[in-house]
Amino acid sequence: MPKFSQSHPYSDRQSFERLMLLITTIIRNPGVGSADSSPEFLDEEKNHDSIRFVKEKLNQISQEFGFEIDYSIPTIRKDMLTLRNYGILDKRMYRWGYYLGTGVMNKEELSIALNALASLAEYQRSPNVMRTYASLLKRLQGFEPEGNSKFLYPVRAQINRSIVHTNFEEMASKKQYKNTLFHVLDTVETAITQGQAVEICSSSDPYGGEIGLIRVYVLQLIYHDIAWYLLYEKCDTGHLVISRVDRFSDRCQFIKSQTRDLESQKKSLEIAHKLISSGWGLYLGNLEEQKLEREGKLQFENVKVRFFTPVIQFIEEGEKRHASQKINSKGKPKFIDFQVTLPPRSLNEFSHWVSRFADNALVLSPDFLLEKHRQSAEKLNSLYNL
Repeated sequence: MPKFSQSHPYSDRQSFERLMLLITTIIRNPGVGSADSSPEFLDEEKNHDSIRFVKEKLNQISQEFGFEIDYSIPTIRKDMLTLRNYGILDKRMYRWGYYLGTGVMNKEELSIALNALASLAEYQRSPNVMRTYASLLKRLQGFEPEGNSKFLYPVRAQINRSIVHTNFEEMASKKQYKNTLFHVLDTVETAITQGQAVEICSSSDPYGGEIGLIRVYVLQLIYHDIAWYLLYEKCDTGHLVISRVDRFSDRCQFIKSQTRDLESQKKSLEIAHKLISSGWGLYLGNLEEQKLEREGKLQFENVKVRFFTPVIQFIEEGEKRHASQKINSKGKPKFIDFQVTLPPRSLNEFSHWVSRFADNALVLSPDFLLEKHRQSAEKLNSLYNL
């Protein structure tokens, strides 16, 4: 009876080295073969453009390591198939370039991502990010032969700090126990990505808002200025609301049989961010005015504020504070006029911003907002004269 060969397709040295170099090429160049890296790239199943670009990178890697291997496109395709069969590449289309597992970044991109994680961990105190960043730092020990100091140097940072406790371990160490939604953020994040309705409990609201149990679809966690906020949509009314995370208790329970697909989540998220961009701040209005605004039936207010020296340059520098803003500089160097169109819900938050400039800002219109600021100035003056 004839003996069948048990030799492996990659048992010869050259085939093995060729496969190893292909893996090295993908590791060194995540996204290789993408439309960005190869202008001629169309579809890996319809033409050879993406593989041709992989071949170029393979040749570069081979020369770097001193190998002389003749790569053909059919051979590279066969090697790609081997990587799929062993689970090193997924069995799917790689329309945007090849990468192994979750290795989608090169060293420079990873450094940028780590900068962003470092800021979220250090200043915004995001609990999950703090754990993830600490784990990554351990894994990356010795990543750079000359040390990681340059690789991990915080080139960029967003130093807006959270004014409340966000981490359970931190609270425990400082004996500052706060049973807030921060304790169950894993559940909140799962609800977001699965479109799962949850029941949460608002425990406080200094502005006289709703207190107690509410049923919502959670859409996003947002960091703004001093704290983390929860963007959600009420199940019964579709009302979009943003509230501080620490103003909710640690209750977050899934509502059985009440889920929706991720597209519905994204649609609501887009609507919410459209409201944010048209307003000033995070307040999205009550149910009635929000409904009118979403339908395009709400009357917006044209607001005009005059800013004086020495804040003129600061105001002028903010060219993108709001999409509707206009700056009239005819009064320079004494003053400039700043105009913006806002929904009524945003006027309080806009007023807070204007008040930061104290006696260097004068509200000109609308009349009711002018009167509000005039009365505030008189009250402040009376306080100083007590």
